[in-house]
Amino acid sequence: MDPSMMAGLNGLAEEDQAKMASMIDQLQLRDSLRMYNSLVERCFVDCVDTFTRKTLQKQEETCVMRCAEKFLKNTMRVSMRFCELNQNAPTQD
Repeated sequence: MDPSMMAGLNGLAEEDQAKMASMIDQLQLRDSLRMYNSLVERCFVDCVDTFTRKTLQKQEETCVMRCAEKFLKNTMRVSMRFCELNQNAPTQD
């Protein structure tokens, strides 16, 4: 887990900190799996047209690679922008 996230939990008891850290880890894992599933579904629907062979055709494979690359670049950009906005947001003290 990101150490900066743990800094906000300093006022809690150690047991509560461990519970919160576990919950945050579970949420991060869930979000990662959702993103992966979204990527697979989107690229499959957009790129795979025929089911006559066990393997992807060259054009389908190229499409899937481009789709995945665009999806990941977009996700990275959104994450970076979110971090920028989050850093500039006023804190509640």
